[in-house]
Amino acid sequence: MLKRIFDFIVALVALLFFAPILLIISFLVFIDVGGPFFKQKRIGKNERIFSLYKFKSMKDINKKKGLVSNKDRVTKLGRFIRNASLDELPCLINILKGEMSLVGPRPLLIDYLPYYKERHRSRHKVKPGLTGLAQINGRNNTTWEKRLNLDVQYVEEKSFILDIKILFNTFIKVVKKEGVESQVDLSIVRLDQDTNYQKTK
Repeated sequence: MLKRIFDFIVALVALLFFAPILLIISFLVFIDVGGPFFKQKRIGKNERIFSLYKFKSMKDINKKKGLVSNKDRVTKLGRFIRNASLDELPCLINILKGEMSLVGPRPLLIDYLPYYKERHRSRHKVKPGLTGLAQINGRNNTTWEKRLNLDVQYVEEKSFILDIKILFNTFIKVVKKEGVESQVDLSIVRLDQDTNYQKTK
């Protein structure tokens, strides 16, 4: 209950505080690539599916002919908001709705569900988070195995104090721009394409 109250208050205050920035980014993204928001189905607590909200940072793939890499689809504005970690501000809406938490395992694609090793499925016992233990320990500069193991470790050791520590370390990494997502994840191997993970169901 304490975690939910904390999540709601912080998300609400953050939305109000960043409201001017949200409006400016929405306007600029609308001019750049059309509708400002990107919505995608992700895995939530108890493996329930929910819609994750983010700012668009890529051109729509159907506006290009042939195969186009994610790296080539990212716009200049999109790269900027990713580097500044502003693309995930709309996730605060997911937190207000109770679909996400400030801290928890990152919500991953529903395509990955059949590929989880059994011990890693416990990451879905808690709400997915805006940041987590894996994000302050290498973020995307590490293997899927390590990231998922860190997610499981969080579930096993979760506490309010641990959440505060993770939030503090996340703030430091954002300020220092360590492991910024747009610099590393555009060519990262998807979990369902990683040879270490086989389809289980």
